[in-house]
Amino acid sequence: MKKTIVSTLASLFALSAITLAQAPQNPPPAPGQPGGGPAYAFDITKAEVDMVNKNDPTTDRQLRVVDMGKYNLGVGIIHRGPTNDKSGDPIQAIFHYYTPEVYIIQSGGGVLTTGGVIDNFKPSAGVPNVMNGPSGGGVFGRGAYSRKVEPGDIIIIPAGVGHGWSQITDHVDYLSVRPDPEKVLPAGWVYPMLLKTHPDEVKPGK
Repeated sequence: MKKTIVSTLASLFALSAITLAQAPQNPPPAPGQPGGGPAYAFDITKAEVDMVNKNDPTTDRQLRVVDMGKYNLGVGIIHRGPTNDKSGDPIQAIFHYYTPEVYIIQSGGGVLTTGGVIDNFKPSAGVPNVMNGPSGGGVFGRGAYSRKVEPGDIIIIPAGVGHGWSQITDHVDYLSVRPDPEKVLPAGWVYPMLLKTHPDEVKPGK
């Protein structure tokens, strides 16, 4: 019993030491100060999401990009329809140079493949879009990992990691949260359909 307690305490102290070692030495600027990010929160209501889904049931829709001070943060909703592929078919891969993503599956499902080598790689042509900045793609090669996903699943995809869908029989809808440490996304972006519901900045004393 004593050995277990001592071992547990030692683990806690070690974890505390690691946490302290990784803590930033200089605190960031206060909210509202230069470089400190906004001093107020941003809402995206269910009614707004439902409105976008109803009136623009396409694929990728970036709802907002917020300047958080040291980084930007994008939030989008994604829709994927049936892929009409067969088991064993090559799976298309995309990746983003600077923006990681967090997928939060809302409805539907399919097979999501991530990681590994991307064969036949090509960088995306044209101007980077407002969703995820400079990107590229190809076909998944060795080392890729596939899994079925369903509502409630959360997938964290680091920048530069390939990802792609297959075996979607009906659809998959998910929320995508994109931290943007290099600020390649357009800060202040608001999906045009939401501009009419976009509130003015709250001024001090009001």
